[in-house]
Amino acid sequence: MTTSQKTATASQPPRAPANNAAVTDAQAFVDSHRDEGTSELFGITELCREFGITLRALRFYEDKGLLSPRRINGARVYTRRDRARLSLILRAKDIGSQLSEIKRYLDLYGDQGEGRAQQLSYVIERTDTEIAELEKKRAQIDKTLAELRVINASCRKHLEARLAADKTSAP
Repeated sequence: MTTSQKTATASQPPRAPANNAAVTDAQAFVDSHRDEGTSELFGITELCREFGITLRALRFYEDKGLLSPRRINGARVYTRRDRARLSLILRAKDIGSQLSEIKRYLDLYGDQGEGRAQQLSYVIERTDTEIAELEKKRAQIDKTLAELRVINASCRKHLEARLAADKTSAP
C-alpha cells in the first residue's frame, strides 16, 4: 500500500463491518460479561433504546468527550460507568445545563470517584445560582401576569360599558 493510500484510508471514517461476524462477536462478548440480573456491558443499540436517544446523539456525546466506550471488533461497548454518565448527561440537559458544564461535572468525578466531594460542591454552587435566577424570573413573570390581568379586567369593563351604551342609544 502506498503512502497516499494509507493517508486516504486513515482519513476516512470507520466503515461498518463487511459482514455480521464482527457485530455478532461483539454482541457475544457483551453477553458473556453480563452478570445474572445486572448488565455489566451494553451495546450502543441497547443504550439508545433504553434512554430514547439516537445513535447520532450517543456518538455526539462521545465526540465531545462525555463518553468513552470500549471498542470490540469495531463495535462500541459501554460499561455501567458509561451508562451512569449517559443518565447524568441527559438529566443535566433536561434541566438546561450546557455540555461544557456537564463535561466539567463528569470530569470532576475522577477515575475512582476521588472527586465526588468536588462534584457535589460544584452541583450545589450551580443549583444555588440557577435557583436564584429562576426565582428572579418567576417574580418578573408574576409581576407581568398581574399587570396583564389588570389591563384585561379594565378592557373588559370598558367593552361592557361601551356595549351597554350602544344598546341604550340604539333606536
